[in-house]
Amino acid sequence: MTEEPIGGDLSRLRQLNASAVLRELRGDQPLTLTELSKRTGLSRASTEDVARDLLGRGWLAEVAPASGSVGRPARRYRFNAGAGRLLGVDIGGHKALAVVTDLDGEVLNQTRITVDPAAGRRERLAVLDRCVAKALAGAGVEAGQIWSTGVATTGLVDASGKVMLSDSLPEWSGVDLTAHVRRLVPGPVRVENDCKLAALAETWRGVARYAKDVVFLLAGLRTGAGLIIDGKLHRGFANWSGEIGALPAAGWLRAPEHLTSWLEGTAASASASAPVEFESVFIAARAGDRGAVRAIRDYVRDLAVGASALVLTLDPQLVVIGGGFSRSADVMVEPLRRELDRWCLRTPEIRVSAFADEGVALGAVRLALDEVEATIRTGLRP
Repeated sequence: MTEEPIGGDLSRLRQLNASAVLRELRGDQPLTLTELSKRTGLSRASTEDVARDLLGRGWLAEVAPASGSVGRPARRYRFNAGAGRLLGVDIGGHKALAVVTDLDGEVLNQTRITVDPAAGRRERLAVLDRCVAKALAGAGVEAGQIWSTGVATTGLVDASGKVMLSDSLPEWSGVDLTAHVRRLVPGPVRVENDCKLAALAETWRGVARYAKDVVFLLAGLRTGAGLIIDGKLHRGFANWSGEIGALPAAGWLRAPEHLTSWLEGTAASASASAPVEFESVFIAARAGDRGAVRAIRDYVRDLAVGASALVLTLDPQLVVIGGGFSRSADVMVEPLRRELDRWCLRTPEIRVSAFADEGVALGAVRLALDEVEATIRTGLRP
């Protein structure tokens, strides 16, 4: 790291030096000034000045010396994950889910409120408001302590955070989620499609942490996809990447109908739109019900058409199954693998998300954390 002012911009130099120190301290282990100096390339004196400044700002915390140390122990520092809080929100067809975390993404509170799938815009936004308020209260956090917020929603989202198109939620197209959420919490608000954020969660904390090229399949009442290319979330030119389900020939629009048909022929059909009722199809298949097995087979066949197109296009290292149906992936993985073997030149490894339907909210937290880390790179929060 160059320590001489570039073009006389001393404040920018300090910013760069501070960002370098913070990046090194985002790991698990605290570091001494000497270790920080070696890792950043700064002189020890400059490192000490930066550390002093960051301590004053609350970005760093000093770690107590280990017990039994002989002599005067070296001062050690760590990133202060408690300096601020993050908020991740998933607003979907059947629920609102809000997660409050520290700056390392460790969950402090998670709140879920169900919502009627037929609810209109006003009612769904009211549920979102209640969910956020309850999550903040449960975490003992004031709205002003939220440094950044990520919001996940179904549908196509533009760069400003407005829902451009949603065919699964009533009155949802045109909703300006960024503006709405900013009334609840200060700080930056970023909004993204739920499938994309579920994929982001898998590469951050999930089963795809080791993979650079990933196809994430959101398998639930609605089918969608998120793509990770070279370790980064792929959005596409207009943020429409992964929307292969819009193509009727891909099979995703009709896929859940096979499960619905089985439900309509059983006593479970009383509330066939609820996730718990769809789960009964998988339970019956495990028990050997031939009709349920056939319904899941047909569902997977349709799922595999669009999935195969994505695999053939991207050639991913990994396919991850997530979403509400991933809880029952034990009866889906092998049929899906057989279908991919039929259509793909190479079938990638298939893994099941451990997050079920909670991965989207976790991806929203990761989106909020991206915003905070961008401030580390380009400037520090006052």
